[in-house]
Amino acid sequence: MLLQRTLTALLLAPLVILLILWSPTTVFALIVTIAFLAALWEWTRLSGIKDSSVRLALLAVAAVIFALLWWTRDSVLWPLLLGVGVAWWIAVCQWLRHFAFGAAPTRENRLFKLGAGALVIVPAWVAALTLHQGTPYGHWWTFLALGIVWAADIGAYFSGRMFGKRKLAPTISPGKTWAGVYGAFVGGALVAGVGGSLLDVHGSQLAGLILLSAVTVIASIIGDLLESLMKRHAAVKDSGNLFPGHGGLLDRLDSVFAALPVFAAGKLLLGL
Repeated sequence: MLLQRTLTALLLAPLVILLILWSPTTVFALIVTIAFLAALWEWTRLSGIKDSSVRLALLAVAAVIFALLWWTRDSVLWPLLLGVGVAWWIAVCQWLRHFAFGAAPTRENRLFKLGAGALVIVPAWVAALTLHQGTPYGHWWTFLALGIVWAADIGAYFSGRMFGKRKLAPTISPGKTWAGVYGAFVGGALVAGVGGSLLDVHGSQLAGLILLSAVTVIASIIGDLLESLMKRHAAVKDSGNLFPGHGGLLDRLDSVFAALPVFAAGKLLLGL
């Protein structure tokens, strides 16, 4: 499984990096929208929506929302949505403490999970484009944000395998350990320190960026745990089977959805 995951990542990583660094924001926005809609398709399945026509209708509504948001990208609405995204992931911590909340396959719980999906995906979409369209190094800041998440994921994997004993959330995700969390912090901080220096961030701002990387890593872990909770409720192993060894698109983006609004909001607060 590790070999399959590695090969898939090696094939996809160059394409993702090229998209981030060399595509104009209009093209980046289109690709991100398609990817996020595909992830939303998987989310609707995890939410308990079985009717494909209803799921397609929900995707159409989401596409319209993204289009409207694109036309308001220079308004105060975007920073407000970043704040909503940060607040949502703080609230998710309470949900994770109550495993059974929302688990029953009732209409109310399905609607609640659909609303949760909107709070997961819309602020992340706004955050991705806020970072990418920023000047003068928006493309590189987007790459740094994702690099922190990727480094945290790698650090957590190897640290957890080597030193992991105490479970982080055994009911939700038995494979995650506190050692993995510490490895994630180290990986994220290293990338933030190096990346920040290359982006001409120094002194107290660099220290703030490294601290922001820790908060971003925490958010990424919460995002991962929320998707694991959704899969537990839906009694499925993966959100899909798009990527060999990796599962579905939502399985690859769960951490990113949580990390991006936190990183983008923190970057604004730090004046970077």
